[in-house]
Amino acid sequence: MSAHPASRPPAAHARHNDSVLATAEKRVLIWIARRLPRAIGSDHLTGLGLLSMLGVGAAFAASAARPEVLYLVPVLLLLNWFGDSLDGTVARVRDEQRPRYGYYVDHVVDVVGATALFAGLALSGAMQPMLAMALLVAYLAAMAEVFLATHVTHVFRLASFGFGPTELRIVIAVGALALVGRPTVDVPLIGRTLLFDVGGVVALVGLVLAFAVSAVRTSVLLAREERIAR
Repeated sequence: MSAHPASRPPAAHARHNDSVLATAEKRVLIWIARRLPRAIGSDHLTGLGLLSMLGVGAAFAASAARPEVLYLVPVLLLLNWFGDSLDGTVARVRDEQRPRYGYYVDHVVDVVGATALFAGLALSGAMQPMLAMALLVAYLAAMAEVFLATHVTHVFRLASFGFGPTELRIVIAVGALALVGRPTVDVPLIGRTLLFDVGGVVALVGLVLAFAVSAVRTSVLLAREERIAR
Protein backbone atom coordinates (compact mmCIF):
# COMPACT_ATOMS: atom_id res chain seq x y z
CA MET A 1 0.00 0.00 0.00
CA SER A 2 1.45 3.36 -1.02
CA ALA A 3 1.66 6.27 1.39
CA HIS A 4 -0.92 9.04 1.10
CA PRO A 5 0.76 11.92 -0.78
CA ALA A 6 -0.42 14.61 1.63
CA SER A 7 2.47 16.89 0.65
CA ARG A 8 1.43 16.88 -3.01
CA PRO A 9 -2.11 18.20 -3.45
CA PRO A 10 -3.91 17.14 -6.64
CA ALA A 11 -4.19 19.57 -9.52
CA ALA A 12 -7.25 21.80 -9.44
CA HIS A 13 -10.18 20.49 -11.44
CA ALA A 14 -12.55 22.31 -13.78
CA ARG A 15 -16.30 22.20 -13.08
CA HIS A 16 -18.54 21.18 -15.97
CA ASN A 17 -22.30 21.54 -15.59
CA ASP A 18 -24.46 21.13 -18.70
CA SER A 19 -27.76 20.51 -16.91
CA VAL A 20 -30.95 22.10 -18.23
CA LEU A 21 -31.09 24.74 -15.51
CA ALA A 22 -27.34 25.30 -15.09
CA THR A 23 -27.05 28.71 -16.82
CA ALA A 24 -30.01 30.32 -15.08
CA GLU A 25 -29.07 28.73 -11.76
CA LYS A 26 -25.52 30.10 -11.94
CA ARG A 27 -26.80 33.65 -12.44
CA VAL A 28 -29.19 33.34 -9.48
CA LEU A 29 -26.51 31.88 -7.21
CA ILE A 30 -24.00 34.62 -8.02
CA TRP A 31 -26.68 37.29 -7.44
CA ILE A 32 -27.48 35.80 -4.01
CA ALA A 33 -23.82 35.28 -3.08
CA ARG A 34 -22.97 38.94 -3.72
CA ARG A 35 -25.77 40.04 -1.36
CA LEU A 36 -25.35 37.45 1.37
CA PRO A 37 -24.23 38.87 4.75
CA ARG A 38 -20.52 38.33 5.37
CA ALA A 39 -21.37 36.62 8.65
CA ILE A 40 -22.76 33.68 6.67
CA GLY A 41 -19.89 31.63 5.29
CA SER A 42 -19.50 28.57 3.11
CA ASP A 43 -19.32 26.20 6.09
CA HIS A 44 -22.65 27.51 7.42
CA LEU A 45 -24.25 26.87 4.04
CA THR A 46 -22.77 23.37 3.84
CA GLY A 47 -24.21 22.62 7.28
CA LEU A 48 -27.61 23.92 6.17
CA GLY A 49 -27.48 21.67 3.12
CA LEU A 50 -26.68 18.62 5.23
CA LEU A 51 -29.30 19.28 7.92
CA SER A 52 -32.04 19.94 5.38
CA MET A 53 -31.29 16.70 3.49
CA LEU A 54 -31.36 14.78 6.76
CA GLY A 55 -34.74 16.43 7.27
CA VAL A 56 -35.92 15.19 3.87
CA GLY A 57 -35.03 11.63 4.82
CA ALA A 58 -36.77 12.02 8.19
CA ALA A 59 -39.87 13.47 6.52
CA PHE A 60 -40.15 10.52 4.16
CA ALA A 61 -39.71 8.08 7.04
CA ALA A 62 -42.34 9.91 9.14
CA SER A 63 -44.78 9.93 6.22
CA ALA A 64 -45.47 6.23 6.85
CA ALA A 65 -47.57 7.37 9.82
CA ARG A 66 -48.42 10.95 8.81
CA PRO A 67 -48.51 11.52 5.02
CA GLU A 68 -49.04 15.27 5.45
CA VAL A 69 -45.41 15.55 6.62
CA LEU A 70 -44.50 15.23 2.95
CA TYR A 71 -45.54 18.86 2.47
CA LEU A 72 -42.28 19.72 4.24
CA VAL A 73 -40.17 17.97 1.60
CA PRO A 74 -40.21 20.76 -1.03
CA VAL A 75 -39.32 23.34 1.65
CA LEU A 76 -36.45 21.21 2.93
CA LEU A 77 -35.21 20.58 -0.61
CA LEU A 78 -35.25 24.32 -1.28
CA LEU A 79 -33.12 24.84 1.83
CA ASN A 80 -30.85 22.03 0.68
CA TRP A 81 -30.46 23.70 -2.72
CA PHE A 82 -29.71 27.04 -1.04
CA GLY A 83 -27.01 25.58 1.19
CA ASP A 84 -25.49 22.94 -1.07
CA SER A 85 -25.47 24.99 -4.27
CA LEU A 86 -24.47 28.31 -2.72
CA ASP A 87 -21.54 27.28 -0.51
CA GLY A 88 -19.08 26.96 -3.38
CA THR A 89 -20.42 30.04 -5.16
CA VAL A 90 -19.93 32.15 -2.03
CA ALA A 91 -16.34 30.92 -1.75
CA ARG A 92 -15.64 31.80 -5.39
CA VAL A 93 -17.34 35.21 -5.26
CA ARG A 94 -15.44 36.14 -2.07
CA ASP A 95 -12.18 34.61 -3.34
CA GLU A 96 -12.07 32.33 -0.29
CA GLN A 97 -11.71 29.04 -2.10
CA ARG A 98 -10.28 25.94 -0.43
CA PRO A 99 -10.37 23.47 -3.35
CA ARG A 100 -9.37 20.25 -1.58
CA TYR A 101 -11.30 20.99 1.62
CA GLY A 102 -14.41 22.06 -0.28
CA TYR A 103 -14.36 19.13 -2.67
CA TYR A 104 -13.86 16.60 0.13
CA VAL A 105 -16.40 18.01 2.60
CA ASP A 106 -19.05 18.59 -0.07
CA HIS A 107 -18.92 15.00 -1.21
CA VAL A 108 -18.81 13.49 2.26
CA VAL A 109 -21.96 15.54 2.93
CA ASP A 110 -23.48 14.27 -0.36
CA VAL A 111 -22.88 10.66 0.66
CA VAL A 112 -24.49 11.19 4.07
CA GLY A 113 -27.41 13.07 2.51
CA ALA A 114 -28.04 10.40 -0.12
CA THR A 115 -27.97 7.68 2.53
CA ALA A 116 -30.51 9.60 4.62
CA LEU A 117 -32.78 10.18 1.61
CA PHE A 118 -32.90 6.56 0.45
CA ALA A 119 -33.15 5.23 4.00
CA GLY A 120 -36.14 7.53 4.50
CA LEU A 121 -37.73 6.24 1.32
CA ALA A 122 -37.14 2.64 2.42
CA LEU A 123 -38.96 3.36 5.69
CA SER A 124 -41.76 5.41 4.14
CA GLY A 125 -43.81 2.60 2.64
CA ALA A 126 -43.88 4.66 -0.58
CA MET A 127 -41.12 2.57 -2.16
CA GLN A 128 -40.09 -1.07 -1.85
CA PRO A 129 -37.14 -1.13 0.62
CA MET A 130 -35.01 -3.28 -1.69
CA LEU A 131 -35.52 -0.82 -4.54
CA ALA A 132 -34.52 2.08 -2.27
CA MET A 133 -31.36 0.24 -1.29
CA ALA A 134 -30.61 -0.63 -4.92
CA LEU A 135 -30.95 3.06 -5.75
CA LEU A 136 -28.54 3.96 -2.97
CA VAL A 137 -25.97 1.46 -4.25
CA ALA A 138 -26.37 2.71 -7.84
CA TYR A 139 -26.11 6.35 -6.70
CA LEU A 140 -22.96 5.70 -4.69
CA ALA A 141 -21.44 3.76 -7.59
CA ALA A 142 -22.19 6.64 -9.96
CA MET A 143 -20.67 9.10 -7.47
CA ALA A 144 -17.57 6.94 -7.10
CA GLU A 145 -17.12 6.91 -10.88
CA VAL A 146 -17.43 10.70 -10.97
CA PHE A 147 -14.82 11.05 -8.21
CA LEU A 148 -12.42 8.72 -10.03
CA ALA A 149 -12.98 10.48 -13.36
CA THR A 150 -12.37 13.86 -11.70
CA HIS A 151 -9.08 12.59 -10.28
CA VAL A 152 -7.73 11.34 -13.61
CA THR A 153 -9.18 13.96 -16.00
CA HIS A 154 -9.28 17.01 -13.70
CA VAL A 155 -12.84 17.71 -14.90
CA PHE A 156 -15.70 17.47 -12.42
CA ARG A 157 -18.96 16.73 -14.24
CA LEU A 158 -22.04 17.72 -12.26
CA ALA A 159 -24.71 16.44 -14.66
CA SER A 160 -25.56 13.53 -16.95
CA PHE A 161 -27.93 13.71 -19.92
CA GLY A 162 -28.77 17.31 -18.96
CA PHE A 163 -29.90 16.21 -15.50
CA GLY A 164 -28.12 17.45 -12.39
CA PRO A 165 -28.71 17.87 -8.64
CA THR A 166 -31.15 20.77 -9.04
CA GLU A 167 -33.32 18.89 -11.51
CA LEU A 168 -33.27 15.89 -9.18
CA ARG A 169 -34.48 18.03 -6.27
CA ILE A 170 -37.37 19.32 -8.37
CA VAL A 171 -38.43 15.80 -9.36
CA ILE A 172 -38.30 14.59 -5.74
CA ALA A 173 -40.28 17.63 -4.54
CA VAL A 174 -43.00 17.14 -7.16
CA GLY A 175 -43.09 13.42 -6.41
CA ALA A 176 -43.45 14.04 -2.67
CA LEU A 177 -46.44 16.34 -3.24
CA ALA A 178 -48.03 13.85 -5.63
CA LEU A 179 -47.47 11.10 -3.08
CA VAL A 180 -49.77 12.77 -0.53
CA GLY A 181 -52.91 12.26 -2.58
CA ARG A 182 -51.94 9.56 -5.04
CA PRO A 183 -49.39 7.05 -3.74
CA THR A 184 -50.13 4.52 -6.50
CA VAL A 185 -50.52 4.65 -10.29
CA ASP A 186 -51.78 2.29 -12.98
CA VAL A 187 -48.97 0.82 -15.08
CA PRO A 188 -49.84 -1.02 -18.33
CA LEU A 189 -49.34 -4.81 -18.09
CA ILE A 190 -48.48 -4.51 -14.39
CA GLY A 191 -51.48 -2.88 -12.73
CA ARG A 192 -51.61 -0.74 -9.62
CA THR A 193 -48.08 0.14 -8.53
CA LEU A 194 -46.50 2.45 -6.00
CA LEU A 195 -45.76 5.83 -7.62
CA PHE A 196 -42.24 5.94 -6.20
CA ASP A 197 -41.54 2.39 -7.33
CA VAL A 198 -42.15 3.52 -10.91
CA GLY A 199 -39.98 6.58 -10.41
CA GLY A 200 -37.37 4.49 -8.63
CA VAL A 201 -37.03 2.04 -11.51
CA VAL A 202 -36.64 4.92 -13.98
CA ALA A 203 -34.02 6.53 -11.71
CA LEU A 204 -32.19 3.22 -11.31
CA VAL A 205 -31.97 2.74 -15.07
CA GLY A 206 -30.77 6.34 -15.45
CA LEU A 207 -28.05 5.91 -12.82
CA VAL A 208 -26.80 2.68 -14.39
CA LEU A 209 -26.70 4.33 -17.83
CA ALA A 210 -24.92 7.40 -16.44
CA PHE A 211 -22.34 5.16 -14.77
CA ALA A 212 -21.78 3.09 -17.91
CA VAL A 213 -21.59 6.04 -20.32
CA SER A 214 -19.20 8.00 -18.13
CA ALA A 215 -17.02 4.96 -17.43
CA VAL A 216 -16.71 4.12 -21.13
CA ARG A 217 -16.11 7.77 -22.11
CA THR A 218 -13.38 8.24 -19.51
CA SER A 219 -11.74 4.89 -20.31
CA VAL A 220 -11.63 5.70 -24.04
CA LEU A 221 -10.23 9.17 -23.33
CA LEU A 222 -7.47 7.81 -21.10
CA ALA A 223 -6.64 5.01 -23.52
CA ARG A 224 -6.15 7.56 -26.30
CA GLU A 225 -4.04 9.84 -24.12
CA GLU A 226 -1.86 7.00 -22.83
CA ARG A 227 -1.57 4.97 -26.01
CA ILE A 228 1.33 2.49 -25.89
CA ALA A 229 3.73 2.85 -28.81
CA ARG A 230 4.37 -0.45 -30.59
